[in-house]
Amino acid sequence: MIGVLKSLKTTLSVALRPPVTVQYPEVHRPVPERERAFPLLLWDAETVEPFCTGCQACERACPVDCMTVTMRDNPKYKTGESKRRKIVDTFWIDYGRCMRCNICVEVCNFDAIAMNNTWSGHELSAYDREELVMDLDELLAKSKAGEVTRWVAPS
Repeated sequence: MIGVLKSLKTTLSVALRPPVTVQYPEVHRPVPERERAFPLLLWDAETVEPFCTGCQACERACPVDCMTVTMRDNPKYKTGESKRRKIVDTFWIDYGRCMRCNICVEVCNFDAIAMNNTWSGHELSAYDREELVMDLDELLAKSKAGEVTRWVAPS
């Protein structure tokens, strides 16, 4: 008899507690600050150009070879508007191949790559794999809009 009462008590305590279910499409749980989603490029608002110089360090370090980077001479360097001699010309990341290892962020000497720690960085789906290949404009869009910023280490 005591066992039956204990089981009823457990059943009632579980039945009366508030639900832990989240209405997913409308409500999201908060993403942890250091969560890794997919990499994207950062925009320098002061010089109105990307931080990326196209040095290809990220491309060489990528274990799945999902990046393609080329560089060109920076026209703003000749006029003195920018301190960067070279600037990125083309940049592609194939999110279908990316394994979100964060190595590209760690090897970047210019802190030009960050991991997209918003829900849009996690909720990528497509019917065609070609739609998962992001070009320079798509990679810079979140940073230009101010949704993703450079992470600065606390001192």
